[in-house]
Amino acid sequence: MTWNWQKSDWPNFRWNSSRLIAAEEKFLLGSGVGLGIAKHLDAEERNQLIVEAMSGEALTTSEIEGEILNRASVQSSIQSQLGLTADQRRIPPAEQGIAEMMVDLYRSTAEPVSEEMLFRWHHMLTLGRRDLIDIGRFRTSAEPMQVVSGAIGAEKVHFEAPPSSQVPAEMSRFIVWFNRTVPQGNESLPAITRSGIAHLYFESIHPFEDGNGRIGRALAEKALAQSFDQPAMTGLATKILAHQKSYYEILERTNKDNEITDWLVWFAEIAIEAQHRIITQVEFLIAKTILLDRLRGKINARQQKALLHMMKEGPEGFRGGLSAGNYAIITGATPATITRDLADLVEKGALIRTGERKHARYALKLTP
Repeated sequence: MTWNWQKSDWPNFRWNSSRLIAAEEKFLLGSGVGLGIAKHLDAEERNQLIVEAMSGEALTTSEIEGEILNRASVQSSIQSQLGLTADQRRIPPAEQGIAEMMVDLYRSTAEPVSEEMLFRWHHMLTLGRRDLIDIGRFRTSAEPMQVVSGAIGAEKVHFEAPPSSQVPAEMSRFIVWFNRTVPQGNESLPAITRSGIAHLYFESIHPFEDGNGRIGRALAEKALAQSFDQPAMTGLATKILAHQKSYYEILERTNKDNEITDWLVWFAEIAIEAQHRIITQVEFLIAKTILLDRLRGKINARQQKALLHMMKEGPEGFRGGLSAGNYAIITGATPATITRDLADLVEKGALIRTGERKHARYALKLTP
């Protein structure tokens, strides 16, 4: 098998830019819409959006690699590093490390990529690890760096990266390419195209002993954020996780050649989905504020507690809808009180009811 980095044209990737024009235009338009809407958020709402976006990216980029982290610990660590109010819980190393990397990624949007930055991220990402030889530096093992699956003795090699001896030179060339193609650079590329290439290019080199997927997705996020000319998180990993099977399939197909149009078309769809999700989150925060302002002084403490609990679930809503049983758990109210409270919230336009009697479920009624 000949891999992309073994081809004579490596790393001169080729793609049909005409197949990406519509996606690039849609993404650019969405960026303007998102930034415009976000201006209506107050400081507390902006901080909430930033924490949610960072923690969501931290959790999902780790889950793609099979690592399930504690959401509350990740959020607490991010809040603490941003100088926001956070609980005093003990943060496990894995949660602390990925949180530090996400905050550093957010704060260093405008900075050029460098070996020092990548080594810093790797140190953060591998916090507490004792099973790695090369931490905070490129891999040095003479063993082939392979992506494999299957039982021992019947492994399938999905990809083999360049030998460790070639990694410093390959990464030096990658870093020059990344910094040369920034939006204001002499060889600038459209946002999605650059982000997609950055991810594929980095993954093809696979420069670290572990953590390549997470750092590669972070670089893709950085490339998109640089197109906004301000710190931002688009939630790429969340949407990649939702399409994980096709993600691995398209990467495997693409790593055998340097014609990458299909990869970029796939990546463009993911980037636009991720952008739409962030815009939806911003609209949700605004709508939530409008609803709470309208209800101020008109609902009791139980009703407010239940609404705030539902709102914590975000735009996707309360899983399965709010039931009378859920309301009892949240508020401790009696059945008769629950019936009155829920009927009142429906009448005031705060909730929408579906179903009858024990099958009744309630969802937030939000108007952005």
